[in-house]
Amino acid sequence: MFRAFGAAWVLQAAIISIAQAAGPFGSINVGVWKGGAYTNDATGKFSHCAAGAAYTSGVSLIVSQTATNSWLVAFANQAFHYNKGDTLPIDVTFDGQTQARLFGTADSPVLVSAIMPPNVLHVFQKSSLMVAVAAGKPFQFNLTSTAPLLAALANCVNRVKTDGIDSAGDFAKSVAAKSETQSSQASPKSQRTGSQTGTGYVISANGHIVTNHHVIDGCIGDIHGNLSGEPVSTLRVVSSDQSNDLALLQGPVTAFKSFARIRDRAIRSGDSVVAIGYPYHGLLTSDFTVTTGIVSSLSGIANDTRFLQISAAVQPGNSGGPLLDTSGTVVGMVAAKINALRFVRATGNIPENINFAIKTGAIRDFLDNSAIAYETAAPSGDLKTAEIASLARAYTLLISCTATEHLESAKK
Repeated sequence: MFRAFGAAWVLQAAIISIAQAAGPFGSINVGVWKGGAYTNDATGKFSHCAAGAAYTSGVSLIVSQTATNSWLVAFANQAFHYNKGDTLPIDVTFDGQTQARLFGTADSPVLVSAIMPPNVLHVFQKSSLMVAVAAGKPFQFNLTSTAPLLAALANCVNRVKTDGIDSAGDFAKSVAAKSETQSSQASPKSQRTGSQTGTGYVISANGHIVTNHHVIDGCIGDIHGNLSGEPVSTLRVVSSDQSNDLALLQGPVTAFKSFARIRDRAIRSGDSVVAIGYPYHGLLTSDFTVTTGIVSSLSGIANDTRFLQISAAVQPGNSGGPLLDTSGTVVGMVAAKINALRFVRATGNIPENINFAIKTGAIRDFLDNSAIAYETAAPSGDLKTAEIASLARAYTLLISCTATEHLESAKK
């Protein structure tokens, strides 16, 4: 992630220049984030705690909490050329969904900082991708270890204000020790782990894969992707959008020889569709399954326009799989089937052929916000179902991981 001396120098200079400060005193080492406590050169008094990370784009990202408990985010780059005091709006998007506008101020020619309001800070803590747009230029930041980073920075400020700068130490270590103690006091029977599977499909020439958020939610350790008949690949999470149930993964580019194209026009009620996926993997076939049906409605439950209602049969494990039209282009992502038991309790009737898929509009917005290049295609001719399945075999994956399950939620 670091660009050796050049990036490290800019990062350290940026952290110090936030308040014309001296330091670091003590240390903060959380994943790729490095920093500590700093004092104001003019007064010698404690001013802030900060830590940053340098990205291969050349931009360093710095997060800090001041002695007055304000939170700041700053961007530093040797290519910036600002006059000190310049102001500019910075639009940030988290995980392709939550958006906010920050107002940055140039602290130096190569550094711009902005206050993070509590609501933005809360989203930053939970997100895995942030895209910042300033002066029309987008910058992408994969976020890791943000929750322990913020805890270490808050611990740094509290300890220095209480014990003084001379007592500065490893501010992340005490937070980790406290977390470990709390964890050891928890009941070991409160969680269990098991295999979790779903489906995903390759959506770009760079090995990006889309699936449902709930397919990877709770995964611990590696997430694996497996094309039918091919070796297993390890995937990394690029971004996720829980509210729209979308996730973006990436695997080795060389592992995939094909990718799906998204239909460039809306599907219609009554159009035929094909669902591909890996339902009940390990219980049924180890190969993917193919089911056919029609688009029953252009909206989901309670007229939710993000979804299509489809009659193609789907089961647990189909989630995240491609929904294709008769020319083999993507018209949605299989997301859910109606809960039959709840439906029976509510209506007294057994539902049949009521399943749902996320529309391509939501998928494209998610990919656009994640700065992922994908291809669209016009529907051209009708293929046989077997031909559609043959094409999909090259880009449809079994997604699997070991997942932690809380017993309380498991009972629902």
